[in-house]
Amino acid sequence: MQERILCLDVGDRRIGLAVSDPFGRTAQGLATIERRTFKKDCGEIFKIIQEYGVEKIIIGLPLDLTDAEGPQAKKVRFFKEGLEKFLQANRCQASIDFFDESYSSREAEAILLEADLGRKKRKKIKDKLAAALILQKFLDEK
Repeated sequence: MQERILCLDVGDRRIGLAVSDPFGRTAQGLATIERRTFKKDCGEIFKIIQEYGVEKIIIGLPLDLTDAEGPQAKKVRFFKEGLEKFLQANRCQASIDFFDESYSSREAEAILLEADLGRKKRKKIKDKLAAALILQKFLDEK
């Protein structure tokens, strides 16, 4: 067995979460957190880290066509810094890294449209599906 990996697709309104299987081969969409306050968001993530025994966190970093970072990437970097401080304060040793998440949300939307899901259902699961796609790409590259 390997370490469990948690993936976060951090957006302004929601955070999609996915977790690897215990062998580090496949990613499963886990949940979508509706953003409230930073502390509450981190608390939800911390609960999942404890529940699944997560040792590594991957955060999707949105890059543009030239691999440059735009305003959303800066927000995601800021979120990572805060999450690291929150986890350290709670004696959590999980490491956090970035992984290119370019187009994962569009890819998730396309998959859901192809599955002919209604707008409401797509909105509910798009973020966790995007997180699963990011994590699966990460696992495949490992």
